[in-house]
Amino acid sequence: MKNWAIFWLLGLVWGSSFLLIKVAVGELGPLPLVSVRIGLAAIFMAAFLALTGRRLPSARQERLALLFVGVMNTAVPFTLITWGEQTIDSGLATVLNATVPLWTLVFAHVALADERFSPQKLIGLLVGFGGVALLASRGNGSGAANSLAGQLAVLLASAFYAISAVVIRRYLRAVEPLTIAGSSLIIGGFVVVGATLAVVRPLPALASLSGTTVAAVLTLALLNTVFAYFLFYHLIDTWGATRTTLVTYVMPPVGVTLGWLFLDERVDWKIVAGAALILGGIVAVNWRRAPSPVPSPAAEVASPACD
Repeated sequence: MKNWAIFWLLGLVWGSSFLLIKVAVGELGPLPLVSVRIGLAAIFMAAFLALTGRRLPSARQERLALLFVGVMNTAVPFTLITWGEQTIDSGLATVLNATVPLWTLVFAHVALADERFSPQKLIGLLVGFGGVALLASRGNGSGAANSLAGQLAVLLASAFYAISAVVIRRYLRAVEPLTIAGSSLIIGGFVVVGATLAVVRPLPALASLSGTTVAAVLTLALLNTVFAYFLFYHLIDTWGATRTTLVTYVMPPVGVTLGWLFLDERVDWKIVAGAALILGGIVAVNWRRAPSPVPSPAAEVASPACD
């Protein structure tokens, strides 16, 4: 019962990330928002890694893979999703982010010898991306509500998450998962903060931010990023990766519901049907009659986390 409570709490926390991003991005802008969020989370994770004696791997290939993951699993997708949410609903962003397992199937087929398309997986892929096409039809042009550009940004972020998951599985199997998660945040923090200082002029005046924006950013950093990681890995330890990553299915209904309740976002038949097709495709892709080996749990951090 305790683990089920943690599971639903994690789904609520991660599903609310897109609402919080939507609330804060208007005042802060994409890069400053991501900088504050990742920067604060990185400080806490760096302290955790130091206090628990975790160290970076010594092998050059593993360190290069960690660098790649820090950029492509944290800095780039966080920024793309935040940028995209300037012009699309938070609920729609949550649903589009749920395509990570579908993208992972595509990239794993190319990069991993033990992950190949089957008729079942191909059907699931087509069904899932049929849902994406249906969602894309809700907006017409970059100036419309739920612009195509904003949707493409979130889909691209999901693809980067999937590529990172494949890299983690291929090159970082021997590295402890929380070390990967913490290192990813620290590296991503350096990249995004550096980019923000280099290109954003003028920087937002923090003292002028509304209390709502400040609360949203702090919640994103400390609850939706740091605290959620620990919940996730607690479930990994007690339940295993396969059962824990079912949280992916919880996030879209949570995100859509919160956007409708708090931001008055429109919920029509297309978003309901599109979400159902995407989740149905994910179920078809991952359905197994008997237990089989699953990727390292660290690879799943990329899918639902952090947005």
